[in-house]
Amino acid sequence: MPSPEQQNRLIEWFRRWRTPLRRFLANRSALRPADFDDVAQEVFLRLLRYDAAQIVEHPQAYLFKMAANVAAEWSIRSSNRLTHEPHWLANLVAEDRPDDALDHEAAQLEIKRALNTLTPRERAMLKLYFEEGLTQQAIADRLGVSFRVVRRDFEKSYGKLRRELNDELTRALQNGRE
Repeated sequence: MPSPEQQNRLIEWFRRWRTPLRRFLANRSALRPADFDDVAQEVFLRLLRYDAAQIVEHPQAYLFKMAANVAAEWSIRSSNRLTHEPHWLANLVAEDRPDDALDHEAAQLEIKRALNTLTPRERAMLKLYFEEGLTQQAIADRLGVSFRVVRRDFEKSYGKLRRELNDELTRALQNGRE
């Protein structure tokens, strides 16, 4: 564990050399820009574990050399993490299509609008049925109404939804699921 004096020295080095260290990494290594701060932090964390930091004659040069080594380690680790074979790239196909996303969003809005035409009890029954998976009898018990009322409201709400929903927009939802 470094002494408070050593910690203060490291803090001062971090403040003074963090930006130059990032520039050094940007000019010298094959790291992604998103990793510059992580490598710089790793370098300073390694210095914290190093008990004899006071014997370093040229601390900035030492930091930059350590950063080059850490960057090389990261580069080797990332290149070995997953094998990269060119034939895999040829088989990649984008499955998402922006038009489908827009159609799906429009269909969701249409369904929401149609559901808002139902009474609160009808919406509650449909929610209990589809989201919680309750049977019509369980819904009747939960809402404190008869089974016949639930069955009647189901039929009524389905009829309302069929009349309200735009067939073209709801087909987008079915196409998105297939």
